[in-house]
Amino acid sequence: MGDTQGLHPTSVLEAKRMAYRKVCASRGSSVGSRDLESEELQAAPLDLEWEMEKELEEPGLDHFQLKCVERQAIDNSSGGAMDPDLEPIQPSVSPHGRFERLQEDPNYSSPISRNVPKGQKRSRTCMAKYLLTGAGVFFLGLLIGLYFHSTKKQPAKPSKNTDLLERIMQNITAEKIQALKRDFNALAEVGEEARTKRLAQQWEELGLKNVQRSSYNVLLSRPGSFPNTVVDVTSNHCYLPNGASCENWSNASSSEQHFAFAAYSATGTLEAEVVDVQYGSSEDLRWVRAQMNATNKIALLKLGHAPLLYTLSLLAEVGFGASLLYVDPCDVPTEQNAWQKAFGVTLNPGGDPSTPDYPSTAGSFREDRHNLTSLLVQPISAHLAKVLLSAPVPGYDQPCVPLAMPSSASGLKTIKLTIGSQTSYAKVHNVIGYLKGKINPDRYVLVGSRHSSWYEGAMADWSGGAAVMTQIIASLTAQTRAGWQPDRTTIFCSWGGSALGSIGSYEWGEENRVVLESRAVAYVSLHSPVRERGPQTTASPSLLQLASDIRKKHIKNCIQAGGCPGLNISSLQSPVVMDFFTNQLAVPVVEFASSANPAERVRFVSEAFFPPSESLLAETLDPAFRLHETVAKMTAEAILRLSTDPVLPFNTLDIALDIQNKLKDDPLRGPDLLATAASFRTNSSLFQSEIMRPANDPKERDPSHVRMLNDVLQDLEKSFLVPSPPPGFSRNILFGLNRHTSGFAILKAAEEEPKRSAVNRSLSQVSTSISSAEMLICSGLELFENDPDGSQ
Repeated sequence: MGDTQGLHPTSVLEAKRMAYRKVCASRGSSVGSRDLESEELQAAPLDLEWEMEKELEEPGLDHFQLKCVERQAIDNSSGGAMDPDLEPIQPSVSPHGRFERLQEDPNYSSPISRNVPKGQKRSRTCMAKYLLTGAGVFFLGLLIGLYFHSTKKQPAKPSKNTDLLERIMQNITAEKIQALKRDFNALAEVGEEARTKRLAQQWEELGLKNVQRSSYNVLLSRPGSFPNTVVDVTSNHCYLPNGASCENWSNASSSEQHFAFAAYSATGTLEAEVVDVQYGSSEDLRWVRAQMNATNKIALLKLGHAPLLYTLSLLAEVGFGASLLYVDPCDVPTEQNAWQKAFGVTLNPGGDPSTPDYPSTAGSFREDRHNLTSLLVQPISAHLAKVLLSAPVPGYDQPCVPLAMPSSASGLKTIKLTIGSQTSYAKVHNVIGYLKGKINPDRYVLVGSRHSSWYEGAMADWSGGAAVMTQIIASLTAQTRAGWQPDRTTIFCSWGGSALGSIGSYEWGEENRVVLESRAVAYVSLHSPVRERGPQTTASPSLLQLASDIRKKHIKNCIQAGGCPGLNISSLQSPVVMDFFTNQLAVPVVEFASSANPAERVRFVSEAFFPPSESLLAETLDPAFRLHETVAKMTAEAILRLSTDPVLPFNTLDIALDIQNKLKDDPLRGPDLLATAASFRTNSSLFQSEIMRPANDPKERDPSHVRMLNDVLQDLEKSFLVPSPPPGFSRNILFGLNRHTSGFAILKAAEEEPKRSAVNRSLSQVSTSISSAEMLICSGLELFENDPDGSQ
């Protein structure tokens, strides 16, 4: 083995203390100078289901040494073969959850040495003495028990945290949430400013302190005075976005037709042929290029398989001048009336477009960015898409056939697309309320909902999340009036401008970025607790186990005709992942939600804003509000755990295993990258293992060490932020695209690029992120070393 640096006991006094030591190999030497020698190490089992209980002392375990594994170099001249000692271990399923966790592998040698306990060397004579002594104590205890047989056994007193959680849960009921939702529905017709004033007043009455209202003057995209139109040049027939005739405009639903537009699209008129590009994948576009010159033509695009902004960027590179978007009914089989529904989308990745990466405060410089793409973009219904494709009419009770232009079609249709949306400056408002922490008031657990939506008035869908958040606030503040206070500060936020690109949260986040970068612990979202379509529960990899444990606990109490939604938790990209805190600061996020149509087959259908169906307006999606109650209780427990647990409930090993799973079948992976991932896994498993329990246990460590430990856990996902991902992709590369596309999303995108430099750049970003995370873990292990001259 190469030389290592470390501290070793040198005296009898030091040998009697339990000292934690770590040896991290020097990383200053060059890769080419590293030796490939291997040393057989005796592995010790690790209990990786870490519990916050005090470790029982073992006789003879006076001291041991921890080592931070050195990543060994791979000889590039060996034909790319990987050292068998560095082969990553295959993860296995934990009996405690659905996520893949590390279990002991007979072929896995851990670089952690541990002395054999001296108790195993005791003679059988000593064991016999202990048995006789134990028997005597047993009979003596039996006699004492008989003597005091009249004394009634007192039940075990529940723990303080358990009792607190029960009181919080009891105060959250379906009836209270339903009443709050009806109150908020009454505010749907008033302006946003009046709405936020009422919300702030209600939070203050419930007991939140320092409730603030903030406003920002931002560039908003609005529909024009008349709906956008599509005209068939051959027949001169004019269509509205939902496929209805323009002649029926006066009889159509004004709000629904008006809001079927793409926010921040280019405006104007384009007359051109319509080209079927299916989902707009690289393969689809290669076929189009082989068939025709697509310059200034109009792409007919299915929404759902990839982020919309990414697909539109590919269409612009090919040369298209416009794009019509639709959702194939086969992709949403449980959706009713999918053929006639148009929808809205936003092309804004986040925040005020005129002040990118900085807040829209007084005096801010504003850029001229009234449209965020060169394309004319318009969402249409599947019915209108079928007409433009000349696709056959599906038969009654026949299997669903995906829409496509038939090979027998006589030619491409020529249409005239007119888009008249407008942009103007207006104010968006946020409401911020604080529940101050007692022990670590400078550490923030953020909880966010919204008070605006794509559709306003009777079709607004923001009131459910606002009702759930308000009820959680009422339940928590009821305990503060009784004297309880969380360890960390909880900040409750209601955002404005959410549908147009999370504008409210981005502007507040950008204004407070310097503070939030070091103090934000987690983000808990209540964007849409019960939804018609879209993903269910989303959690960062470090919070997957917490979300799984909470959901399994509460799902059994969910009462609903026909059963409750199943356990569906993922770390896949969703709208909440693109919010400021997760996308820009890599703050771990969790969002509990119930969806009637999860749409896992085409995950990015959730980017479309469909008008609410009659069933949702009539509250028949959750008539008894039991789903709202369940989501509220799960969210409240997550908030309580994140704000009161002495050690943050994050799991580093889940991140390491997720990385190895992503690389397992990736054709771009190499020996060096696999070795880096394996090394990160080894140190992550040690970080929260049986060996490290005394170092992690707040009962055995002083508050300053526990705080430093939490800082490591809090900052770990920041290592996986990349500066410039493909358009529409999350900057946090830990989030995947969908269940059918394994691996890192940025590697999948780079694989489709014609330039090899894109692949090399993405591989470098992944490798650097893993190495950075491992260095943070190693620095955390150093924090646990006890000072031989100190009290610890």
